[in-house]
Amino acid sequence: MATLTSERVVPLDGSVSPGKDRLGGKADGIVRMRRLGLRVPPAFTIPVTECRRYHQSGGRLDEETWQAVLDGLRWLEQETGRRLGDPSAPLLVSVRSGAPVSMPGMMDTVLNLGMTDEVERALADLAGDPGFARDTHTRFCAQFGKVVLGADVEDPEPGADADSVRAEVVEDSGREVPREPLDQLREAIDAVFASWRSRRAIAYRKHWGISDEGGTAVTVQAMVFGNLGEASGTGVFFTRDPLTGAPEPYGEWLPGGQGEDVVSGTHAVQTLADLAAQLPDVHAELLEAGLVLERENGDVQDIEFTVERGRLFLLQTRSAKRSPAAAVRTAVDFAEAGLVDRMTALQRVTSEQVASVLQPRLAPGAAEAAEVLARGEPACPGVAAGVVVGDSEAADAAAAEGRAVVLVRPTTSPEDISGMIAARAVVTELGGSTSHAAVVTRALGRPCVVGVGTGATAGWSGREVTVDATAGVVYAGRLPTEAVRAEDDPALSRLLEWAREASPVQVVDEPPEGTVDLDASGVGLDPSTPADPARVAELLRGANCARGTVVATPAAADAVLDAGVPAVAAAPGQHPLVLLLHLLQAASRRRATAAGDGA
Repeated sequence: MATLTSERVVPLDGSVSPGKDRLGGKADGIVRMRRLGLRVPPAFTIPVTECRRYHQSGGRLDEETWQAVLDGLRWLEQETGRRLGDPSAPLLVSVRSGAPVSMPGMMDTVLNLGMTDEVERALADLAGDPGFARDTHTRFCAQFGKVVLGADVEDPEPGADADSVRAEVVEDSGREVPREPLDQLREAIDAVFASWRSRRAIAYRKHWGISDEGGTAVTVQAMVFGNLGEASGTGVFFTRDPLTGAPEPYGEWLPGGQGEDVVSGTHAVQTLADLAAQLPDVHAELLEAGLVLERENGDVQDIEFTVERGRLFLLQTRSAKRSPAAAVRTAVDFAEAGLVDRMTALQRVTSEQVASVLQPRLAPGAAEAAEVLARGEPACPGVAAGVVVGDSEAADAAAAEGRAVVLVRPTTSPEDISGMIAARAVVTELGGSTSHAAVVTRALGRPCVVGVGTGATAGWSGREVTVDATAGVVYAGRLPTEAVRAEDDPALSRLLEWAREASPVQVVDEPPEGTVDLDASGVGLDPSTPADPARVAELLRGANCARGTVVATPAAADAVLDAGVPAVAAAPGQHPLVLLLHLLQAASRRRATAAGDGA
């Protein structure tokens, strides 16, 4: 058995220590699943450090790293008993990104790598299914053409052959899909590393405050085939409902599908209940694996799986992107179940998510006389109104001018990320609850309705609409709304109670009578608690923020913590929990910095 000794390639056999910073999120999840004895296709990863080396070398994979990749390939061939490009025992692989911080859909993936004409014929004989082999080959050529060569090609039609797809790629890009599997592998790795600096990835990182200095790992994994016969398929499974946080299995399943088919939003997917009806043993095994992974990782899991001829394979697991309401509920539920402590629960909910949960909802009776334009599937709850635009460029331009818009698309792709950030809400004609639009809008906290129907949005451009993504309905015009109270949400109220107990300072809606007002920031001392005059002066020097933002900015939160005052009062207009979370997160940052300085 080959042993990998290079630091430039890491076998994911369960013996290596988990760690997202080095292995990336995808490989870290594979290691954890292998350690738990779950069925995962063998894989190796090129760690995050090699992405930095790649870009420092001018966008080139150096020879030492390439030789390490070849060693990793030999290890993978021994693990599987198959060989890349060998018709007698063909190995196909996926080449996928995996950054330390999850960036769903923002970077590149290539599936079915290793396909050649000879391998297609061999797969047809081995599987007894020429259609499967042809489908796998055309899928590879189209995806490689789009992802690696930049060709604008459509997904192959049923019955298409690889030669026609290759010709289409050449016509559009002027470049050929390599016929040599090692050339395919090297170019695919280059493409994944390069995608770290793609426009969509940069836009996503900018929105979330993720550093551009890191990088992505590249994971090379043996393929299993969801397009191999009736008892095969692919799916996405959330261990809890990512819209509401309810402890219920949630996901989608596509018989005969592969990888991107479910999240692309272009295929008619089925529910997990359909999987249970078709393959009950697989469904039961999947749910049990979800419970194991949720307990192991202490968080809601988003699991990608493939079924090949009735056998379940888990391809990846990660903490699930969830709606703001789900973030609040799951944080409280996990703490009350003893899976995490209260401070961890508080750190899992951002002040922005709380603000989103407290956004207005439709006023009672507002929808009764309103014109319904379309109904679809709720993908991220909430209510928002704006003028319809049909592409990301228009959404970006409108947002820059301060105008509220709703992005309406047939379906979204990673290239739409900037428009999704700019829009107040997103509506798609196609796609389901695990599509790209659904996953990304939940991460962004944007109201989203998916699957309203092909052609349903015709003529909407320029119209003002209201999107009620809690009910999955789009209305004509701007409908009246009403305020949401934290007291109406038991989980939010519980979280507020914990935040008050844990906060280094007290924050209130209205300053109590007699509060010493320090300056225009709206931050003051609680009159019931004496304060050191020197600390008061320090607070005066540091709290330079406009009235209304108070300690809702990192600078003001730091000023309060620097001053060390035992209690402060916030100006009205901000919800206490929003401010408390800012303070707790600022305190956490300061502790981490202090620990780093002392290391």
